[in-house]
Amino acid sequence: MKPINRRTFLSGGTAAGVLTSLDFPAALRGAETAQGTAEPTGGSAAIDFRFAPSEFQSTVCFPCDPYKTVIGKYGDLRYDFPASLFAGIDQFDTVVEFTLAGMLGEKWVRQWMEAPNIAILHTLLERPAAELELIAFATRREGEGRVDNVLMEIRAKAGDVIAAPRVRIRSCTPYRLGPNAGRVNQVFRDKDETPWMVCIPQNAYPGNGDLLWRGAQDGYELFLEHGTAQKNNPMRVLFRMPQKDSTGKVDTSVSPDELLSEVRKWWSNWNAFEGKVAWSLPSARGDFLTACARNIQQAQEVKDGMLVFEVGPTVYRGMWIVDGNFILEAARYLGYDHAADQGLLSEWKRQVSSGQIIASAGEEHYKDTAIAMFTVVRACELKQDWSLMRHLAPQVGHAIEFLIDLRNEGRKGNSPNGQYGILPPGFADGGLGGIHYEFTNTLWALAGLRAVAHANEKLQLTDLSRAAAFYQELRSAFAAAAQDQMVTDPRGFRYLPMVMRQDPIMQENSWDKPQPQTCQWALSQTIFPGEVFANDSPMVRGHVALMQACTREDVPADTGWIHHGGVWNYNAAFVAEVYLWAGLYGWAHRTFTGYLNHASPLHAWREEQPLQQSLLSMVWGDMPHNWASAECIRYLRHMLVLEDGQKLRLLDGVAPSDLEERRGFTVTETPTRFGRVSLDVQPAGLRGWKAHFTRRQGPPPESVEIRSSLASGVELARIDGAAMRRNESGTVTVDPTAEEWTAAWQG
Repeated sequence: MKPINRRTFLSGGTAAGVLTSLDFPAALRGAETAQGTAEPTGGSAAIDFRFAPSEFQSTVCFPCDPYKTVIGKYGDLRYDFPASLFAGIDQFDTVVEFTLAGMLGEKWVRQWMEAPNIAILHTLLERPAAELELIAFATRREGEGRVDNVLMEIRAKAGDVIAAPRVRIRSCTPYRLGPNAGRVNQVFRDKDETPWMVCIPQNAYPGNGDLLWRGAQDGYELFLEHGTAQKNNPMRVLFRMPQKDSTGKVDTSVSPDELLSEVRKWWSNWNAFEGKVAWSLPSARGDFLTACARNIQQAQEVKDGMLVFEVGPTVYRGMWIVDGNFILEAARYLGYDHAADQGLLSEWKRQVSSGQIIASAGEEHYKDTAIAMFTVVRACELKQDWSLMRHLAPQVGHAIEFLIDLRNEGRKGNSPNGQYGILPPGFADGGLGGIHYEFTNTLWALAGLRAVAHANEKLQLTDLSRAAAFYQELRSAFAAAAQDQMVTDPRGFRYLPMVMRQDPIMQENSWDKPQPQTCQWALSQTIFPGEVFANDSPMVRGHVALMQACTREDVPADTGWIHHGGVWNYNAAFVAEVYLWAGLYGWAHRTFTGYLNHASPLHAWREEQPLQQSLLSMVWGDMPHNWASAECIRYLRHMLVLEDGQKLRLLDGVAPSDLEERRGFTVTETPTRFGRVSLDVQPAGLRGWKAHFTRRQGPPPESVEIRSSLASGVELARIDGAAMRRNESGTVTVDPTAEEWTAAWQG
């Protein structure tokens, strides 16, 4: 990068090589697109969970906890998920339900976390005469070890209500009721000598001896002795379930209120951020930020002495390279640099002798090798420290050789991929299983190679020397293939399908034939953050038009494994990032808000779910899904601070509706490729705003852009501490060499 000085900036000269091309092309910023307008119609700025899944689940475990107990919508505990990718999402071997005796079942009222930073889960159920509240939480007390706890509280709606708590254990594993210890009842599992569940009544029961244990059709039922519940004096039972590392000697005398106080204190001391990094976002977005940070930490696990950032507690409890790229970036945005380093090194331990990195997605997910390369570059950029790349350079070089050998081997076959000279047929993922003539592996290879080649311009490491030439070679081959494979959509735009027309599946007319939007996820990511394509390229224009065309419930629909009437939730965040990068701010805001509205009220996402009016789809995938959590964190960062090549863009994702509450937002010491950036935005006067910017310990960007108008009638009045220049595009360019300044908008 050429050096920048204040004189060339003020003159508008081209010493930096970029100042004459700051604006996005009109085709993407403001002119008509294939959908008729660059601004979306419809959508809502409200975050109200209007598209939440009908069934959801959460976890209450501690960060990096090996016991990731899953809790269902009705407060049921879900255990013993099989260690298989092909297991159904509800295939728990043991499910424990907490309910009451009587004729009618419970009506679900609501479920909520006590706070975004406090993993105590409340579930409120209703019977005609009483309410049943279940409070689930984990403890890790000295002398006990790890224990799951559920406090059942039964409240009469009026007067006195006599009730008998009931526990239903749905399992094929044998269970038995043990001898009572006073009024404490113990349930044992199989041949274990320590109790699996301890039931501790908190009220004085009449002792009528109506305890009942019996086998049920799919397990066992335990009816506890009856008691009396009042509106202001609920009947309470504490259930404690020691986990495998516990002593099995749980304290039956401790009060549930004491346990809850201990857990609240622990979580209150937990911090979503580490080091000097700090964020403050108002209202719902701030709640999402905190909850997503907690979700990611709860999913972590130590395996073979290394920290692994796992995606979820069930189907995706494993090593996923593409998910990991974005989760690790989000972790660094939260300040978890040391943990992210461990997670990255865990990924590179999956490299085999050929140079390929093979993780949970399988051998034909060739893109994992390139994604791991991309992850190293991004880590070093954000750390402002390239020692990790120097350390891994031999392995990265070996990975590049693998990709070259893979392409060369593919040329020997007769597939269209080989004929075009791109990577051979592979697993596309994101809606298409099996091996196909597809582009997703090549697209991510381009992003990984480009990142390494760009980094090596400065590093000049011999191990990485083949990246640049192979990138150019592969890109030329891809360009020719893409031009040949572009399709004209009946809706009036051209786009690139991710599966070639020669693939047998594209010759079929079956129900599951890939839709135009199937597998477009890799193209979204190659556009941003991969930055392989110019923003005015046909590839980008076609992708944007296709995503706009398939939008339903404010997000792209039918993009994943549910091909008809379904939503791949966090795919919406991929697309929102593309819109934000492309300057389509209305589309970005609508799509990201739609994404938030597809979360559960617990601030977590299922991987895929039906559209609200669908009569044929079903939910699929893990929950909480922490690639989804990471995408939420990434977009929230980028809406404030976005790195676009060598350009730094500020406040791009802030919409007028975000300012209506008149509450400020800050991000402190967020890592970028230009060093640590802090941005403090606060209301000023009746309608005005002020933003204080600082940048530390990094090379200056070639350009810094900030919004000229934050809302209708709210215009930039001045910048104190730095020179500025107004652009025809509605942005203001600020002197990139200035490390601290304040902008003021007046309304």
